[in-house]
Amino acid sequence: MSLAMILPMSAFALASSISPGPVNLVCLASGTRYPISQGLIFATGATLGFIVLFVAVGLGLYSVLAVVPGFTQALRWAGVAFLLYLSFRLVQDDGRLAEGEARKAPGFVAGALMQWANPKAWLASASGIGAYTRGADLEEVVIFAALYLPICWLSLGSWVYAGAFLRQYIRRPAVLRTINRILAAMLAASCIYLLVE
Repeated sequence: MSLAMILPMSAFALASSISPGPVNLVCLASGTRYPISQGLIFATGATLGFIVLFVAVGLGLYSVLAVVPGFTQALRWAGVAFLLYLSFRLVQDDGRLAEGEARKAPGFVAGALMQWANPKAWLASASGIGAYTRGADLEEVVIFAALYLPICWLSLGSWVYAGAFLRQYIRRPAVLRTINRILAAMLAASCIYLLVE
């Protein structure tokens, strides 16, 4: 594969990974609420979950599943339920940042599963594969996935670090509660996209 294809693939991967979406918002919220290491665990799970989805779509999964009755609808409702659950958790958060307190952050598995219920991930996979590879060409799909892997992880990690940067300015619980509720509203609003597609 030529450099002329690798550069556009990388640009596509960066644009689709760093642009706001449900996973990016959870990374931002994790950075504001939890230690950076916990946010990066979620980002790692989300990255690897996306790469598995991307390769599967590249090898024809989407076309196979498109003929399975009810799959698209089940995926849509699973995505809505998961996003609403995450929104509910953000709304419930009390905004306290006690350093010594053990807190349960969204983890590796949540990150990986969230990508499979994320319409942005399916759209990025299908459109990227369609635009930059020749169908189910394994070598091209693997090269594209290898480019996507570090770009996606660094993009999601930047959202975690952005949240950690904001954290120093939002020490007051009332401020963090407000930010959490704004993020929760944005996550819940992203469900509208799932329901109207």
